[in-house]
Amino acid sequence: MKRIIKNISVIAVLMVFTLTSCTEDLNIIPNDDDTLLGSELYEDEAAYERVIAGVYANLALTGTSGPESSNIEGIDAGTSQFGRVLLYLQTLTADQMIWSYENDPGTRELQRNIWTAQNPMILGMYSRTHLTIALANNFLRETTADKLDSRGVSESTRADIIEYRAEARLLRALSYYYMMDLFGKANFGTEANAINTVLPVAERAELFEFIESELLDIESDLVDAGQNQYGRADKGVAYMILAKIYLNAEVYTGTPRYTDCMNYCQQLLSSGYVLATEYKHNFQADNNLNSATGEVIFPIISDGSTTQNYGPTTVMINGSVGSLEVNGAEVGVSEAAWGGAIRVRKEFAQLWEGGNFIDDDRNTIISAERPIGITDISDPNQGYIIQKFSNVSSDGVAGVDQTFVDTDFPLFRLADVHLMYAEAHLRGGGGTITEAVNLVNALRTRANNPNTISTGDLTLPFILDERARELHWEAHRRQDLIRFGLFTGGNYNWAWKGNGSNGIAIPAHLNLFPIPSLSMSSNPNLSQNPGY
Repeated sequence: MKRIIKNISVIAVLMVFTLTSCTEDLNIIPNDDDTLLGSELYEDEAAYERVIAGVYANLALTGTSGPESSNIEGIDAGTSQFGRVLLYLQTLTADQMIWSYENDPGTRELQRNIWTAQNPMILGMYSRTHLTIALANNFLRETTADKLDSRGVSESTRADIIEYRAEARLLRALSYYYMMDLFGKANFGTEANAINTVLPVAERAELFEFIESELLDIESDLVDAGQNQYGRADKGVAYMILAKIYLNAEVYTGTPRYTDCMNYCQQLLSSGYVLATEYKHNFQADNNLNSATGEVIFPIISDGSTTQNYGPTTVMINGSVGSLEVNGAEVGVSEAAWGGAIRVRKEFAQLWEGGNFIDDDRNTIISAERPIGITDISDPNQGYIIQKFSNVSSDGVAGVDQTFVDTDFPLFRLADVHLMYAEAHLRGGGGTITEAVNLVNALRTRANNPNTISTGDLTLPFILDERARELHWEAHRRQDLIRFGLFTGGNYNWAWKGNGSNGIAIPAHLNLFPIPSLSMSSNPNLSQNPGY
């Protein structure tokens, strides 16, 4: 199934991704309007499937000419791949990951919490996410009943288009979810807005309302949870986004919605998803085929042959290699790879200390003779390293390429639902303490950790730590720390927080990223977030 969606995506890229995003206004303009928007594209009814695949492809790819190409004008491919910039903004800014090469544009500022509105990674996230919105809007404009009537589209294709339209709206809602979480506002446009016009701006409360209403409205048109083609969204993805916005609703709107979060956690738990038989299956080169297919709710597709890009799994797998302790062959990439680009901050390493986690399958930290602390970020031999992701299959077969990996990135998976249920229960959202404990223990048992918990162990601080142990490097940590009130301020400091080697307090305005300067200069309706 993975091969099918990838082949569709490649065709879509060739046909659809001839785009230029003017960074002056972030309105998506095709290189050739007749090719992208004219009626000729849709004379072949197969075009509808290809175009919706192109919307999905924007989550994985950056351009049409290989991993170095970018279809967004003025934005480098390495700083605009959706999964990579999401990982950097949610993980590199927090207490888990350190990037050795601080001359790479934008990384120094992110991992030291000293970013500005000129940061290229922040611009990459802002731009790439708005491109998904623009692609979804264009698809919706071209699939109205009137346009389908004028083209004489067959009833069988129309039936498919109902699902495609729901998926386009879901991907647009997903994009607005990340804009709401990271920036607190977005250029707001739907298919009703004309192309290349100055857009209004939606603030957090308006985005929350739109995301919620969109996902509820399209539910009946989506394929049942877990039943769509691999790599395509269904009801399970909609339920997951709803659970996430409700879990964080107090941050987004000031009003807690933990009961609603619990309702969607229960919906997901009864939708047929099952935990992978082995934790590591979720992060291996064949996670589209092994037992992870029952657990991963929505992946970002990666393939070393057909979708080469500098996405999150390529970055993390290559980044773990190059030290004396890790040879590339062990994880399916070249022998030296990226020379120890990624290491672990001390605070994350300490979550695994003590006898409870020695044999836990989730503990892939390699300490060897290394110091746990990092006093010199440029020294790749300081700090522990980690091997969570691998470009080797569960059968021991390496991926097809020694740089660009076959390992899909699990954007959403069932284990997160287990932990959201437990947290929502503790925060007054309902459910039962017995079920919450059972769900947490299911994760520990799956990880071959005999140290299961009892009801007295289940506390909010425990949940925060367990989320780090289960979901590290999956682009959740910044969001989690903000929800727990620990990202900004000085109640919890980690190595290099605020540019201090032992960590210092950072101001509250850093809970949101700045609107990129190039975007600010292009849209008179945009205002900068406070503090920038």
